[in-house]
Amino acid sequence: MSVSPIHTRIWQETPEADNPFATQVARCHGYDVYGAMLGRAGWADMVYLLFLGEAPQPWQARMMDMLAVAMANAGPRDPAVHAAMGGGIGGSTAASSLMAALAVGAGQSGGAREVFLAVRDWLDCGCDLAAWRARIATRPDQDEEDIWPTPEHAVGFDVNGVSTSLIVRQTLDALARESQGPRLGWLQSNRVMLEEAARLPLAMTGVAAAALADLGCQPGQAEMLFLLLRLPGAAAHALEQGGNSYKRFPFYPVELEDDPARRGPGLESLP
Repeated sequence: MSVSPIHTRIWQETPEADNPFATQVARCHGYDVYGAMLGRAGWADMVYLLFLGEAPQPWQARMMDMLAVAMANAGPRDPAVHAAMGGGIGGSTAASSLMAALAVGAGQSGGAREVFLAVRDWLDCGCDLAAWRARIATRPDQDEEDIWPTPEHAVGFDVNGVSTSLIVRQTLDALARESQGPRLGWLQSNRVMLEEAARLPLAMTGVAAAALADLGCQPGQAEMLFLLLRLPGAAAHALEQGGNSYKRFPFYPVELEDDPARRGPGLESLP
Protein backbone atom coordinates (compact mmCIF):
# COMPACT_ATOMS: atom_id res chain seq x y z
CA MET A 1 0.00 0.00 0.00
CA SER A 2 1.41 3.38 -1.00
CA VAL A 3 1.89 6.11 1.58
CA SER A 4 0.74 9.65 0.78
CA PRO A 5 3.66 12.11 0.46
CA ILE A 6 1.44 14.85 1.96
CA HIS A 7 1.99 15.16 5.70
CA THR A 8 -0.58 17.14 7.69
CA ARG A 9 -2.60 16.39 10.81
CA ILE A 10 -5.28 18.82 9.63
CA TRP A 11 -6.47 17.44 6.32
CA GLN A 12 -6.85 14.02 4.76
CA GLU A 13 -7.88 13.48 1.15
CA THR A 14 -8.94 10.32 -0.64
CA PRO A 15 -8.43 10.66 -4.41
CA GLU A 16 -10.89 9.63 -7.07
CA ALA A 17 -10.18 6.17 -8.50
CA ASP A 18 -9.77 7.51 -12.02
CA ASN A 19 -7.87 10.72 -11.17
CA PRO A 20 -5.25 11.00 -8.42
CA PHE A 21 -5.41 14.81 -8.65
CA ALA A 22 -9.15 14.99 -7.89
CA THR A 23 -10.51 14.59 -4.37
CA GLN A 24 -13.26 12.11 -3.59
CA VAL A 25 -13.41 12.60 0.21
CA ALA A 26 -11.89 15.42 2.25
CA ARG A 27 -11.68 15.14 6.04
CA CYS A 28 -10.72 17.90 8.43
CA HIS A 29 -9.37 16.42 11.67
CA GLY A 30 -11.38 13.31 10.85
CA TYR A 31 -14.66 15.04 9.94
CA ASP A 32 -16.00 14.47 6.42
CA VAL A 33 -16.28 18.06 5.21
CA TYR A 34 -18.40 17.58 2.09
CA GLY A 35 -20.22 14.39 3.05
CA ALA A 36 -21.19 15.28 6.63
CA MET A 37 -20.36 18.89 7.59
CA LEU A 38 -21.62 20.76 4.54
CA GLY A 39 -25.16 21.92 5.21
CA ARG A 40 -24.93 21.10 8.91
CA ALA A 41 -21.92 23.05 10.17
CA GLY A 42 -21.46 26.81 10.06
CA TRP A 43 -18.49 29.01 9.24
CA ALA A 44 -17.47 29.27 12.89
CA ASP A 45 -17.56 25.49 13.27
CA MET A 46 -15.23 25.02 10.31
CA VAL A 47 -12.75 27.70 11.35
CA TYR A 48 -12.64 26.46 14.93
CA LEU A 49 -12.12 22.89 13.72
CA LEU A 50 -9.31 23.95 11.39
CA PHE A 51 -7.42 25.94 14.00
CA LEU A 52 -8.16 24.05 17.22
CA GLY A 53 -8.44 20.51 15.86
CA GLU A 54 -11.81 19.66 17.39
CA ALA A 55 -15.45 20.58 16.90
CA PRO A 56 -16.49 23.58 19.03
CA GLN A 57 -18.99 23.46 21.83
CA PRO A 58 -22.14 25.48 21.05
CA TRP A 59 -20.98 28.44 23.16
CA GLN A 60 -17.60 28.41 21.43
CA ALA A 61 -19.24 28.50 17.99
CA ARG A 62 -21.49 31.38 19.09
CA MET A 63 -18.50 33.26 20.47
CA MET A 64 -16.55 32.75 17.26
CA ASP A 65 -19.48 34.15 15.28
CA MET A 66 -19.80 37.13 17.63
CA LEU A 67 -16.09 37.83 17.42
CA ALA A 68 -16.24 37.63 13.62
CA VAL A 69 -19.00 40.27 13.59
CA ALA A 70 -17.08 42.54 15.99
CA MET A 71 -13.82 42.23 14.04
CA ALA A 72 -15.25 42.27 10.50
CA ASN A 73 -14.74 45.96 9.85
CA ALA A 74 -12.43 48.15 11.89
CA GLY A 75 -13.55 51.14 9.81
CA PRO A 76 -11.69 53.69 7.68
CA ARG A 77 -9.89 55.17 10.69
CA ASP A 78 -8.04 51.89 11.14
CA PRO A 79 -4.63 51.90 9.38
CA ALA A 80 -5.15 48.44 7.84
CA VAL A 81 -8.51 49.39 6.32
CA HIS A 82 -7.04 52.72 5.25
CA ALA A 83 -4.25 50.87 3.43
CA ALA A 84 -6.76 48.70 1.58
CA MET A 85 -8.73 51.82 0.62
CA GLY A 86 -5.56 53.36 -0.77
CA GLY A 87 -5.02 50.23 -2.85
CA GLY A 88 -8.56 50.37 -4.16
CA ILE A 89 -8.50 54.02 -5.14
CA GLY A 90 -5.04 53.59 -6.69
CA GLY A 91 -6.22 50.81 -8.99
CA SER A 92 -4.36 47.99 -7.28
CA THR A 93 -5.43 44.39 -7.72
CA ALA A 94 -7.70 42.76 -5.18
CA ALA A 95 -4.82 40.71 -3.78
CA SER A 96 -2.62 43.80 -3.49
CA SER A 97 -5.25 45.67 -1.50
CA LEU A 98 -5.68 42.75 0.89
CA MET A 99 -1.91 42.32 1.24
CA ALA A 100 -1.64 46.01 2.11
CA ALA A 101 -4.27 45.54 4.82
CA LEU A 102 -2.49 42.46 6.17
CA ALA A 103 0.90 44.17 6.22
CA VAL A 104 -0.31 47.31 7.96
CA GLY A 105 -2.56 45.37 10.35
CA ALA A 106 0.13 42.93 11.44
CA GLY A 107 2.00 45.11 13.92
CA GLN A 108 2.26 45.64 17.66
CA SER A 109 0.14 48.79 17.90
CA GLY A 110 -3.45 47.81 17.22
CA GLY A 111 -2.43 44.89 15.02
CA ALA A 112 -2.23 41.14 15.07
CA ARG A 113 1.16 40.96 16.80
CA GLU A 114 -0.32 42.89 19.71
CA VAL A 115 -2.98 40.18 19.99
CA PHE A 116 -0.23 37.52 19.94
CA LEU A 117 1.53 39.23 22.86
CA ALA A 118 -1.71 39.83 24.78
CA VAL A 119 -2.71 36.15 24.52
CA ARG A 120 0.75 35.22 25.75
CA ASP A 121 0.18 37.55 28.69
CA TRP A 122 -3.08 35.76 29.46
CA LEU A 123 -1.28 32.43 29.49
CA ASP A 124 1.43 33.84 31.77
CA CYS A 125 -0.68 35.98 34.11
CA GLY A 126 -4.04 34.22 34.13
CA CYS A 127 -6.62 36.04 36.23
CA ASP A 128 -4.10 37.36 38.77
CA LEU A 129 -4.33 41.13 39.12
CA ALA A 130 -0.90 41.42 40.80
CA ALA A 131 0.71 39.47 37.95
CA TRP A 132 -0.95 41.73 35.40
CA ARG A 133 0.22 44.87 37.18
CA ALA A 134 3.77 43.51 37.22
CA ARG A 135 3.58 42.58 33.52
CA ILE A 136 2.26 46.03 32.60
CA ALA A 137 4.94 47.76 34.68
CA THR A 138 7.86 45.75 33.27
CA ARG A 139 7.47 44.35 29.79
CA PRO A 140 9.69 41.26 29.37
CA ASP A 141 12.32 41.44 26.66
CA GLN A 142 11.65 39.66 23.41
CA ASP A 143 13.48 36.46 22.55
CA GLU A 144 16.79 36.96 20.78
CA GLU A 145 15.39 35.21 17.70
CA ASP A 146 12.36 37.50 17.61
CA ILE A 147 12.35 40.13 14.85
CA TRP A 148 9.93 42.34 16.79
CA PRO A 149 11.14 45.14 19.08
CA THR A 150 9.91 45.37 22.67
CA PRO A 151 6.49 47.10 22.63
CA GLU A 152 6.44 50.69 23.78
CA HIS A 153 3.04 50.45 25.48
CA ALA A 154 1.00 47.94 27.45
CA VAL A 155 -0.31 45.49 24.87
CA GLY A 156 -4.08 45.27 24.59
CA PHE A 157 -4.51 48.92 25.48
CA ASP A 158 -5.10 51.91 23.24
CA VAL A 159 -1.88 53.92 22.98
CA ASN A 160 -3.82 56.88 21.53
CA GLY A 161 -6.89 56.53 23.73
CA VAL A 162 -8.31 58.86 26.34
CA SER A 163 -11.24 56.78 27.60
CA THR A 164 -12.56 53.32 26.78
CA SER A 165 -14.60 53.59 23.60
CA LEU A 166 -18.22 52.50 23.63
CA ILE A 167 -17.75 49.79 21.01
CA VAL A 168 -14.92 48.23 23.03
CA ARG A 169 -17.15 48.12 26.12
CA GLN A 170 -20.08 46.76 24.14
CA THR A 171 -17.93 44.02 22.60
CA LEU A 172 -16.45 43.06 25.96
CA ASP A 173 -19.88 42.93 27.61
CA ALA A 174 -21.43 40.82 24.84
CA LEU A 175 -18.55 38.32 24.69
CA ALA A 176 -18.31 38.08 28.48
CA ARG A 177 -21.99 37.10 28.66
CA GLU A 178 -21.42 34.28 26.16
CA SER A 179 -18.04 32.95 27.27
CA GLN A 180 -17.70 29.98 29.57
CA GLY A 181 -13.98 30.65 29.90
CA PRO A 182 -12.51 32.62 32.82
CA ARG A 183 -10.82 35.55 31.11
CA LEU A 184 -13.52 37.75 29.60
CA GLY A 185 -15.59 37.90 32.78
CA TRP A 186 -12.49 38.66 34.82
CA LEU A 187 -11.44 41.36 32.36
CA GLN A 188 -14.89 42.90 32.54
CA SER A 189 -14.71 43.04 36.35
CA ASN A 190 -11.12 44.30 36.54
CA ARG A 191 -10.98 46.53 33.45
CA VAL A 192 -10.78 49.82 35.34
CA MET A 193 -7.94 48.63 37.59
CA LEU A 194 -6.00 47.31 34.60
CA GLU A 195 -6.51 50.60 32.75
CA GLU A 196 -5.23 52.50 35.78
CA ALA A 197 -2.12 50.30 35.81
CA ALA A 198 -1.55 50.80 32.08
CA ARG A 199 -2.56 54.47 32.16
CA LEU A 200 -4.36 53.70 28.93
CA PRO A 201 -7.88 52.55 28.05
CA LEU A 202 -8.61 49.02 26.93
CA ALA A 203 -8.38 48.49 23.16
CA MET A 204 -10.26 46.14 20.86
CA THR A 205 -7.07 44.08 20.59
CA GLY A 206 -7.27 43.46 24.34
CA VAL A 207 -10.86 42.25 24.10
CA ALA A 208 -10.05 40.05 21.09
CA ALA A 209 -7.08 38.53 22.90
CA ALA A 210 -9.16 37.64 25.95
CA ALA A 211 -11.87 36.13 23.74
CA LEU A 212 -9.42 34.08 21.68
CA ALA A 213 -7.70 32.87 24.85
CA ASP A 214 -11.08 31.82 26.27
CA LEU A 215 -11.68 29.91 23.04
CA GLY A 216 -8.48 27.96 23.66
CA CYS A 217 -6.19 29.64 21.13
CA GLN A 218 -2.45 29.74 21.50
CA PRO A 219 -0.73 33.06 20.65
CA GLY A 220 0.13 32.09 17.07
CA GLN A 221 -3.40 30.86 16.39
CA ALA A 222 -4.86 34.07 17.82
CA GLU A 223 -2.56 36.19 15.68
CA MET A 224 -3.64 34.39 12.50
CA LEU A 225 -7.33 34.51 13.37
CA PHE A 226 -7.19 38.23 14.13
CA LEU A 227 -5.67 38.89 10.71
CA LEU A 228 -8.29 36.71 9.05
CA LEU A 229 -11.30 38.14 10.86
CA ARG A 230 -10.46 41.74 9.93
CA LEU A 231 -10.19 41.15 6.19
CA PRO A 232 -13.89 41.51 5.20
CA GLY A 233 -14.03 45.20 6.04
CA ALA A 234 -10.74 45.92 4.32
CA ALA A 235 -12.00 44.13 1.20
CA ALA A 236 -15.33 45.95 1.18
CA HIS A 237 -13.74 49.38 1.59
CA ALA A 238 -11.18 48.62 -1.14
CA LEU A 239 -13.98 47.67 -3.52
CA GLU A 240 -15.91 50.81 -2.64
CA GLN A 241 -12.93 52.99 -3.57
CA GLY A 242 -12.18 51.17 -6.81
CA GLY A 243 -12.60 53.48 -9.80
CA ASN A 244 -12.81 56.65 -7.71
CA SER A 245 -10.44 59.56 -8.21
CA TYR A 246 -7.77 60.07 -5.59
CA LYS A 247 -9.17 63.60 -5.25
CA ARG A 248 -12.31 62.06 -3.74
CA PHE A 249 -10.52 59.93 -1.17
CA PRO A 250 -12.92 60.02 1.81
CA PHE A 251 -10.48 61.00 4.50
CA TYR A 252 -8.76 64.01 5.96
CA PRO A 253 -6.52 65.74 3.41
CA VAL A 254 -2.79 65.89 4.06
CA GLU A 255 -1.35 69.39 4.29
CA LEU A 256 2.27 69.41 3.07
CA GLU A 257 4.59 71.90 4.74
CA ASP A 258 6.59 72.19 1.50
CA ASP A 259 3.96 71.65 -1.18
CA PRO A 260 5.54 71.83 -4.68
CA ALA A 261 2.26 73.16 -6.04
CA ARG A 262 2.69 76.31 -3.95
CA ARG A 263 6.23 77.10 -5.09
CA GLY A 264 6.85 80.05 -7.28
CA PRO A 265 7.99 79.91 -10.93
CA GLY A 266 11.47 78.50 -11.41
CA LEU A 267 11.59 76.84 -7.98
CA GLU A 268 10.45 73.41 -9.04
CA SER A 269 13.98 71.97 -9.07
CA LEU A 270 14.89 73.16 -5.56
CA PRO A 271 15.23 70.42 -2.90
